[in-house]
Amino acid sequence: MFSIEALIVIFALFAIVICVGASVRILREYERAVVFTLGRFQKVKGPGLVLLIPFIQEMVRVDLRIQVIEIPSQDVISHDNVSMKVDAVLYFNVVNPERAIIQVQNYLPATNMLAQTTLRAVLGQHELDEMLSERKKLSADVQSILDAQTETWGIKVSNVEIRTVELTENMVRAIAKQAEAERDRRAKVIHAEAEFQASQTLVNAAKILGSIPAAMQLRYLQTLTEIGAEQNSTIVFPMPIDIMKPFLDIIEKADRSMPRPNGAGKAAPPLEGPVEH
Repeated sequence: MFSIEALIVIFALFAIVICVGASVRILREYERAVVFTLGRFQKVKGPGLVLLIPFIQEMVRVDLRIQVIEIPSQDVISHDNVSMKVDAVLYFNVVNPERAIIQVQNYLPATNMLAQTTLRAVLGQHELDEMLSERKKLSADVQSILDAQTETWGIKVSNVEIRTVELTENMVRAIAKQAEAERDRRAKVIHAEAEFQASQTLVNAAKILGSIPAAMQLRYLQTLTEIGAEQNSTIVFPMPIDIMKPFLDIIEKADRSMPRPNGAGKAAPPLEGPVEH
């Protein structure tokens, strides 16, 4: 049996242990303590060793690391009345522990709900094509709006990433048809531009060949060479008058320079006397 003195000592040691356990806190490097004294905010302490007055002071731990929240799939109707499901990922961290504890009851679910409503509101102002092609821009818009609204809570939204935009099967087929029609349109435009460039080149070539007769003759001879290389048994081709004209001029000059016999080329004298029938 313990004596009364021994029991008092044991009780005192037990009370001291409880008081020390209630007054000593150790915070990690990424943690802060929001200390309240009799319910009133005193200061933010940490990291390291934090001493509290037992039964008078209390603290709330706050994690300053970047936290990741998965925004569940949201039903969104775009500006052009297309229904879809969109989900995203939110990255944020606490920059002011005092505000994060005092200004909002529970900052984690509050930030999550605010992110969901903001995502639906922002995406509803844009059309489907913008959601599919400008996803980074829309994510930046959502991030800036959330950051402005959570600033009073002592929270910094660092990034928002839109992960998937899920469409119905009918809408997927419609988009596929639209993409196919766009590809056909581009192919026709490219083909028309190629035809225009080719015709323009032919017009320029015709102008050059028409202005320089020698170029036309060289082109004709080149064509004959290409035809002769095809090993055809019989080749029938027209002879342009431009090629024969120099030879005809030479023959004509030679004919004029040749001396003619007496009386040649002169008309016969008329017969005199009556003509008998």
